[in-house]
Amino acid sequence: MQIQQLYSYVRRAMDDYHMVKEGDRIVIGISGGKDSLTLLYAMAGLRNFYPMKFELAAVTVDLGFHGFDVSPVQKICEQFHVPYYVVKTDIAKIVFEERHEKSPCALCAKMRKGALNAFVKQLNYNKVAYAHHMDDMIETMFLSLIYEGQFYSFPPVTNLERSGLTLIRPLMYVPEADVIGFQNRYELPCVKNPCPADGATKRQYIKDLVRQINLENPGVKKQIFHAIVNGNIKGWPDNEEFKSIL
Repeated sequence: MQIQQLYSYVRRAMDDYHMVKEGDRIVIGISGGKDSLTLLYAMAGLRNFYPMKFELAAVTVDLGFHGFDVSPVQKICEQFHVPYYVVKTDIAKIVFEERHEKSPCALCAKMRKGALNAFVKQLNYNKVAYAHHMDDMIETMFLSLIYEGQFYSFPPVTNLERSGLTLIRPLMYVPEADVIGFQNRYELPCVKNPCPADGATKRQYIKDLVRQINLENPGVKKQIFHAIVNGNIKGWPDNEEFKSIL
């Protein structure tokens, strides 16, 4: 995927779901992985010509794992003239050493989001952009369906009433295969995930399951995504004008 195609995907999501308004101050949550770096490229580029003018910053929540080096992210942010901040936490120690969580992902994600949102409020920004792509939304639906017994996936836009923040997911139309292609084409300097639970989670199991289903039924992921977009899921806009045909 070339940068122009990435802009097209992201701008379309922003337009379809009115993710960005004039004067918004948006923080990108940066893990250092391919998804968040791809979103950084997209938002930094679109900032220059999108009809709605917006400000941009990037924030990484450092979980406290030894050897976590974000200097490559710092360099990219400097290149794009995007202010970059690192929030230091003890989340890894709490989850793995103090709590000894057998299924650490839920608690870690909750604490990470809490730290990110609190810092965004301190910066006086009003929106947070998450790097969830199309496959993430499909996998979330399967996780919810299989383990919770409901048809659900996170919405394109979420308003957090307590904090006053709005969460947006501009990569929602981008397949993960295209993110990987973008990573390879532009040689994104991804930061290795130091988490010991990486690759051994329910989400990884679902990712492998969806991959196998799509191998046996080529193109089925697009159909599943259609079902999500048009599924009248709680929290999603129900107006037909928002529902693009992929």
